[in-house]
Amino acid sequence: MKQVGQVSHYYDKIGVAIIDLSAPLKVGDKIKFEGHGADFEQAVDSMEAEHEAVQKAKKGDTVGVKVGQKVKEGMAVYLVE
Repeated sequence: MKQVGQVSHYYDKIGVAIIDLSAPLKVGDKIKFEGHGADFEQAVDSMEAEHEAVQKAKKGDTVGVKVGQKVKEGMAVYLVE
């Protein structure tokens, strides 16, 4: 697995994780959240950058991804091959 980013913020009410990307990410990719006692995988169903839906994002971008479970700031995000 390759690390693609880190959670910088989590919006509890809407279930969205803000991820600072260290590698490209696209809709349809399968990602894994790891750390702080949580460990789960999910597909990227939708992604937003600067309040606009995007299909892909590049290294250095900050994106919002809807998540199925709670995440915490600092959790590592990996791309599941």
